Amino acid sequence: MKVKKYKASSMPEAMKQVRAELGSDAVILNSRVIQTGGFMGFFKKNSIEVIAAIDPDTDMTQKPTSIEKSVKYNPPVIKTEESIVELKTGNKLPPVAAPPTVDGDLIREISQLKDLLKSSGSTDGIPLPEPVSRHLQHLRNQDVDQTIIDDLSSVILEKWYLSGAAASAEEIIGWCGSAIQQRLNGLSFGGVSFKKRFVNVIGPTGVGKTTTLAKIAADCVLKHQKRVAFITTDTYRIAAIEQLKTYAKILDVPIEVCYNMDDFKGATEKFADFDLVFIDTAGRNFRNQKYVNDLKDVIDFNEEMETFLVLALTSKQKDMEEIRNQFSLIHIDKFIFTKLDETSVYGSMLNMADKYTTGIAYLTNGQDVPDDIIGASPEITANSILGVHIYE
Repeated sequence: MKVKKYKASSMPEAMKQVRAELGSDAVILNSRVIQTGGFMGFFKKNSIEVIAAIDPDTDMTQKPTSIEKSVKYNPPVIKTEESIVELKTGNKLPPVAAPPTVDGDLIREISQLKDLLKSSGSTDGIPLPEPVSRHLQHLRNQDVDQTIIDDLSSVILEKWYLSGAAASAEEIIGWCGSAIQQRLNGLSFGGVSFKKRFVNVIGPTGVGKTTTLAKIAADCVLKHQKRVAFITTDTYRIAAIEQLKTYAKILDVPIEVCYNMDDFKGATEKFADFDLVFIDTAGRNFRNQKYVNDLKDVIDFNEEMETFLVLALTSKQKDMEEIRNQFSLIHIDKFIFTKLDETSVYGSMLNMADKYTTGIAYLTNGQDVPDDIIGASPEITANSILGVHIYE
C-alpha cells in the first residue's frame, strides 16, 4: 500500500492533488486543519492536511472505494508514522498512550514565537494576540523599557498559548505581575536593615529627602522602639535645618549640624550609644560632580553606613540615570522613590532597579509624617506599575 501526506489550502484542492497522483480509488485515512505560512513562520493561516493511501489488492468492501466516498469515511485518528508501520507490515500497533496535556505542536509554536522575538529584537510593531498586546501596551504607557517588555512578553505569550488563548484580563495581569516580580526577586528590597548604625539619605534637590528621612526615623522609633539621632550636613538651606529640628523635637531625638568632616566625626562619637543615626544631606544639583565630591569631604562613607538614593518619580528617567551615574563613586544600597501620588507612571522604578541591579527600600506617596511611606517589595513594585491598588 502506498501512503502519502498532502497539504493544501482547502479540502477540494487537497482531493485534487490526491486524485492526480493516486487516482480515484485512493482512500482518505485522515484529514485535519493545520496552520502554515504566516508572519516569519508565526501567526499562521489555516490549511488542510490529508493522509491518503492506495492499494489495489486491499478488500475495500467494508470501506469506501473512491475518494468521493472516502471523504465521508472517518477512521480512528492515529499518528501518521504509526499508520505507515501498520499498513506496510500488517503488525498490530501497541495501545496508543493518552496524549500529553501540552500538545507538541503548541510547544513548537511557542518555541517559534520565542525565536521570532529573539530574531526581531523587539515586540514593538509585531502583531500579537489583542489581549496580550493590550497589556504590553500598558507597560509601554508606564514607560517600562522596551528591552524589559520584550523579555516579559516571551513569558506572557507562552502562558497565553498554553492557556488555550482564552485567558481573562485578570489572568494576564497576574502573569505580568509574576514575571516582573521574578525579574526583581534577586535584588534586595525593604527598608532599614538594622545591620548598620548609620542610615544616609542622598539625592538631588526637591525630591523630599528630609521628609522621607523623618518618616523612616519615626517608623524606627514608634514601631521598632529604636534609639535614633539625626545628623544634617545640609548647611546650605536654613529651612531644611529647621525642618529637621522640628521633626527631631516631635520624635524627642537629638540632632547635630555638621559643616565639615571634623564635625561629622564629633557627632558620630557623640551618638555612639544610639541604635541608628540618620544623616540628611544637602539637596544640590548632583549633575555637577563637584557636589558629589563635596559630600565625601563631609561624610565618612564607611562600612557601617547604609545609603539610600532618593529619586522622585516625577523626574525623567534620563535624569534619574544621570544622577545615579554621578553617585557611582558612592555605594548605593537601595533606591527610595518619592512622589508616587504626583504621577501615574511608575515604570522607571522597574527600569532603574533592573539596570543598576539595585533594590528599592521605600516608596512615598504624600507629605504626612510618619505616614505616607511604604516598605517596598517586588510585589508592590509590580502592582503599582500594573495599576493594582497598593495602598490601604
